[in-house]
Amino acid sequence: MPWSNQNGGPWGQKGGGSGGSGGNGGNPWGSGGQGGGGGGKPPNLDDLLRQGQDRLKNIFSGGGGGGGGGTTSFGGKGALALVLGAVIVWLLTGFYIVRPNEMGVNMIFGRYTGSTGDGLRYNLPYPIGQVLKFDVTAQRRIEIGFASTSRQAQGDPLRESLMLTGDENIVDVSFYVVWQIDSANVDKFAFVLENPANTIKVVAESAMREVIGRSNIQAVITTDQTIVAAQVQEIVQQTLESYGAGVLIRNVQMQAAVPPAQVRAAFLDVNAAQQDAVRAQNLAERDASQILPKARGAAAEMVQQAEAYRSQVTAEATGQAAYFSDVYAAYSASPEIIRERIFLETMERVFKGSNKTIIDQNQGPGVLPFLPLAQTGAK
Repeated sequence: MPWSNQNGGPWGQKGGGSGGSGGNGGNPWGSGGQGGGGGGKPPNLDDLLRQGQDRLKNIFSGGGGGGGGGTTSFGGKGALALVLGAVIVWLLTGFYIVRPNEMGVNMIFGRYTGSTGDGLRYNLPYPIGQVLKFDVTAQRRIEIGFASTSRQAQGDPLRESLMLTGDENIVDVSFYVVWQIDSANVDKFAFVLENPANTIKVVAESAMREVIGRSNIQAVITTDQTIVAAQVQEIVQQTLESYGAGVLIRNVQMQAAVPPAQVRAAFLDVNAAQQDAVRAQNLAERDASQILPKARGAAAEMVQQAEAYRSQVTAEATGQAAYFSDVYAAYSASPEIIRERIFLETMERVFKGSNKTIIDQNQGPGVLPFLPLAQTGAK
């Protein structure tokens, strides 16, 4: 037993007698009793702290001195508490924050379990769980056929830019693609494409070659660059959607579309000649637009005059025919009278306005005296 009842308790002998163990019996602090009320010494704080430290060392080390099996049991509980505390701390590391411009992708043992929006979120921590966060609002730019001063060229810009047109000419095309992650399909972006930027670049270059291959060089380098860019954007978006890439193509912008440097001077000469031909044609069309209306107006006037003359002649002929018909009808009714009338009217038209000499055959060969009133001025 750790203490004896014969000594009056665990602290030694009670009371104020002189018997004891060197004067230490009577209280746990090592000062014996002094009869009916002798003053005991207060406990030593340094000794108490030292004893507490020793006991903690025994607990955490799993051993103990002088205490036997009870101390060993208390040390096992301390180790269990440490393990539980470590597990709790590990679980707490599963909390994470998703910013307003981000989307989170949760995985358990490498398997996708869901996407999360902005705010404080939780997933089992590593190595069981893993969280990937993507900025879904940032717009990224990929340059093809050229490299800006702020970017380092990836690949061979010259090889990327030289393309064959539909009329078998070579054109130097440079452009860039603006893209961003599709927030509705961020899981596809995370797992489908190993290198999204490189895939978009390859698809965009292929789409541009397809569109340029069915276009004429003159249209590509002058008026149809916006149309070409729109067609390329549509093809790239459809292709990436067929891959399930989780990418949105925001814009395709033509940087330049010019002939290759080796033939640029000759091409410019040909282009200048074509422009001169177009200019001459425009001048001819301008002159034609001025002359043709005048000629058409003159022709229309001549046609109208001819139409009027035809109408006039036709009306006169119709009137004469009607008059002849009437005369013939009257002649048929009285031929003698009509013949006499026709004769008189004819003679009237013949002798009208001429000098006349009238000879009466009944008077003999003499001449009827005639007074020339017109010559004398008589009226």
